[in-house]
Amino acid sequence: MHYLRAMIPALYLIPNLLGDTPVEQVLPPYNHEIIMGIRHFIVEDVRTARRFLKLVDRSIDIDQLTFYTLNKHTNPDEVASMLRPLEEGSPMGVISEAGCPAVADPGADVVAIAQRKGLQVVPLVGPSSIILAVMGSGFNGQSFAFNGYLPIEPDERIKVLKKLEQRAYTENQTQLFIETPYRNSKMMADILKACRPQTHLCIAAGLTTKDEYIKTHTVKDWNGKLPSLEKIPCIFLIYK
Repeated sequence: MHYLRAMIPALYLIPNLLGDTPVEQVLPPYNHEIIMGIRHFIVEDVRTARRFLKLVDRSIDIDQLTFYTLNKHTNPDEVASMLRPLEEGSPMGVISEAGCPAVADPGADVVAIAQRKGLQVVPLVGPSSIILAVMGSGFNGQSFAFNGYLPIEPDERIKVLKKLEQRAYTENQTQLFIETPYRNSKMMADILKACRPQTHLCIAAGLTTKDEYIKTHTVKDWNGKLPSLEKIPCIFLIYK
């Protein structure tokens, strides 16, 4: 428990699991010690956060914790006030729905405020689907861009896919993006429709879970071999 004695009041960014994965498989023991020393959490979803904390340690008394909800529905004017316990000397934790807080995540808003206020921010080690996908793709890991969600409207999405493909060629840069799981098949079909036959596509799904799938082929070779990933979070990567 030596970590707790040295624990400083800070905003700890606590990675969550990417799926149904044993905690000890993807999170270091240090995270457990930090979590046990925190009573105030800023979370994307309280129910998910409570479940995650119970997986970390069943002895945690959830009813003794305070949760502040930070998601797309949160009033921006309320975010700064969430940091009051930290300003008064209590450590706080930020927990995302999955993966690393503040990366493609509303937690970035409260981290920005903490930085402006001069409060200490401590990112903890844990699984990042973005980094894991780049690692497993075989693509350029020195220059890559995460583009989040692409447009839903078909013509606009095709246009953006062509633009990202061109950037992969001209800038020698790996391009990553995501889609809502139930639209994964449509995204894969649109990539094959928009991109050149020789362009490489990596599909990374269910990373760190028993359903993990990560494969790279050319667009031409993906034809007729697309997987069925309708309910699994995916990251798509394209490269020259």
